[in-house]
Amino acid sequence: MESRIEKIKQQLQSQGYKLTPQREATVRVLLENEEDHLSAEDVFMLVKDKAPEIGLATVYRTLELLSELHVLEKMNFGDGVARYDLRNDSTHHHHHHLICVQCGAVDEIMEDWLGPLEERLDKEFNFQVLDHRLDFQGICHRCRDKNKS
Repeated sequence: MESRIEKIKQQLQSQGYKLTPQREATVRVLLENEEDHLSAEDVFMLVKDKAPEIGLATVYRTLELLSELHVLEKMNFGDGVARYDLRNDSTHHHHHHLICVQCGAVDEIMEDWLGPLEERLDKEFNFQVLDHRLDFQGICHRCRDKNKS
């Protein structure tokens, strides 16, 4: 975790920002909950445990800054709530999401299935894809299993 915090600190510094204690607390919460897709309110409630003096506006500003600097990806799964996902250095593109329209669960697909399509876009349209996101909306296996019972 410390190496990722250091990398984020360097990203901030390269753009003229500091990793303040409030920003660091926010980053730590995001790293500790990397599997979840936290809303700003979720992040705030978790950060408040670490830094009781932090305000919701500070958390919002930090999330927006980290999103602008491409440390985070800001996502909306159609429920009107912005969620945040840390960008991962180990993959060129982001993972994709399976979004359950019944229970709201978000599952991840870690494979990048769009590589061949990107190559075709480059060849046929001379278009270089820098990033993409693919979200599938449907009914998750948990809800389907419940409906069978």
